[in-house]
Amino acid sequence: MKRILALAFFTIIAVFPLSADGETYELIDRLLTLKGPCAPLIQEDSVIFTAPSTLRRVGIAFAHENFANIYWFRQLLISQDRLAPVLLPGQKIPDPYKDSGILFYVYKVPEDVMNLEYRLVINGLWTTDPQNSLLKKDPVSGLTFSTVYIPPRFSKASPQNGVNGLTFKFYAPEGETITLAGDFNGWDPFMYELKEYPSGVYSLTLALPPGTHQYVFFHRGRRFADPNNPNRVYARDGSAASVIVIP
Repeated sequence: MKRILALAFFTIIAVFPLSADGETYELIDRLLTLKGPCAPLIQEDSVIFTAPSTLRRVGIAFAHENFANIYWFRQLLISQDRLAPVLLPGQKIPDPYKDSGILFYVYKVPEDVMNLEYRLVINGLWTTDPQNSLLKKDPVSGLTFSTVYIPPRFSKASPQNGVNGLTFKFYAPEGETITLAGDFNGWDPFMYELKEYPSGVYSLTLALPPGTHQYVFFHRGRRFADPNNPNRVYARDGSAASVIVIP
């Protein structure tokens, strides 16, 4: 019997609600680093909410919207990352993607919201977020909300100029190693390590000389331009570096 050889390599994919606003590639990359559902993650001007994909349906609603809108989580799929098997005539090509175990929703936070209070709808029932231990009880309604503190940073450029120098910030899951490299240290990816405080917020202050400087962050062996700094330059290979001018 004649065989049909189906050969295919597949790349990672995320079922992701792309938006014209923000750095969607950075958001997708952040999602794909997750090993499972976790506490809400702040990324740029958005918050990533996650839940186990074993749940039938999960939605989220926010107090500042008077819980009038329910936003539904979506499934994160990843590649099987394998060579498709040899198929006989009539056999279907197997699904190249598998469940990551994560449902997610990415919410862009309004600039005037500092405490993001919300509740989930899990399989038709209103509840707090099982992945978030930060809770707040409303004295009027008696309801308990999950809450996320939003640092006042979304409308500000990064790095921020202060008395002691420039403060570079990077947002990632807690317990990570984030480093900074630029033309000011010969692009050494190990010299400057950012300190984590508070949880998930990494920062480093450097006193740099006046002039134009280029820099990038390193996280898990990969380089990232500063998502909070729109000023960038691009190399021939398409890689980007952030630019800051010190008067």
